[in-house]
Amino acid sequence: MGLLLKSAFLFFIGATCGWTAEVLFRRFLSSANPERKWINPGFCVGPYLPLYGVGLCLLYWIAYAGERCLPSGAVWGKVLLILFMGAAMTIMEYISGVLALKVVHVRLWDYSREWGNLQGIICPKFSLLWLAVSAVYCLLVHPHILTALQWLSENLAFSFFIGLFFGIFLVDVAYSVKLVARLRQFAQEYDVVVRLESIKANIRKHYEDTKQRYHFFSPFRSDKTLTEHLSEMRGTFESRRKKR
Repeated sequence: MGLLLKSAFLFFIGATCGWTAEVLFRRFLSSANPERKWINPGFCVGPYLPLYGVGLCLLYWIAYAGERCLPSGAVWGKVLLILFMGAAMTIMEYISGVLALKVVHVRLWDYSREWGNLQGIICPKFSLLWLAVSAVYCLLVHPHILTALQWLSENLAFSFFIGLFFGIFLVDVAYSVKLVARLRQFAQEYDVVVRLESIKANIRKHYEDTKQRYHFFSPFRSDKTLTEHLSEMRGTFESRRKKR
């Protein structure tokens, strides 16, 4: 089975499972959601988060390389592999957060209240969480991923559904790019960093205040324009001047 098809399948699994985990975490565990509301994370409309799709690909290929480079059965080899995976996931999170801040001027998540945070993008608490995720993947999940890939190689007709997923996903990304462009334009015009989750919360509150039905899968949809919502919140956004 080709490298591209493997990676596409892994991205599909990671993006959808990661979205589900993120929704449940925000609903039941996140301190940023004291009202315990259901929140659709990220930019996309559909039930997937690209960051987690890339993350699963990263974990798989690191484990794949580790199986060939490290002695099998050695405890120190597993420990080293897990540490490397955790570091790689933290680096991926940092690069994603920095690119969002520097290129789009949007803060996708905010760890600025967490101890030891770096630019509010990464912190020891969530780096440890990535380490735990890496350990679970390495010790428990990876064998099942290998089984799933073996099944896919024997049932290539399923690749049609992977193609269908990516067709829908690319349409969703095109919509999200337009949304990002509007956020970036506002951020540049007013020299601020826009907080993504704050905008969603503002739109959700607008729905509650006007007693309208909130659209879970369209968190940016409103009878008011996005610019109007952003203007209302302008005073709460970070100034970019202090970052220069």
